[in-house]
Amino acid sequence: MPTQQGIVGPIPSGHDPEEYDKLRRRVLWKMPSGLYVLGSRAGERRNGMTINWVTQLAFDPKLVGVSVEREAFTHELVADGGVFSVNLVAQDDRAIVRKFTKPVEVDLAARTLNGFPFHDGATGAPILDQAVAYLDCEVRQTVELGGHSLFLGEIVDCGFQLDEDTPVLSMGDTRMNYGG
Repeated sequence: MPTQQGIVGPIPSGHDPEEYDKLRRRVLWKMPSGLYVLGSRAGERRNGMTINWVTQLAFDPKLVGVSVEREAFTHELVADGGVFSVNLVAQDDRAIVRKFTKPVEVDLAARTLNGFPFHDGATGAPILDQAVAYLDCEVRQTVELGGHSLFLGEIVDCGFQLDEDTPVLSMGDTRMNYGG
């Protein structure tokens, strides 16, 4: 629920709204969070987007949830195409996620997204060739949540492309923060 000065959510009585909002953000930023590249596709349109709101939701069936801002180009592609991939990035490749913070340049002839080689997964969603591992998912349900949509995807394919012991990137490995 919107309150003053763009602060969202309830503020406990006796708290300064701005200070409490800052505190809430700091606590949320402390929650461990991965940092991934979300591949999306609708028809021949493809994109890759840096994302950190990704989590496993169920064992049977194997469901993964990704939360995407409604105004993002990726949201349009996932909603229209009904598929997405989650690309786990090596800790040493942390610079790659900065290349996917805006819509990407797709070169279908060269099979690159922003110059990074990719291939289409079983669903057709793009998978970065240099990803440590990937999840290839078909959307089973969409839940509208304020300015975001939570896409629940069933894993239809997955795999490791690098050594399984390769450390993967988390938000704490970067100076980036998002959330709260």
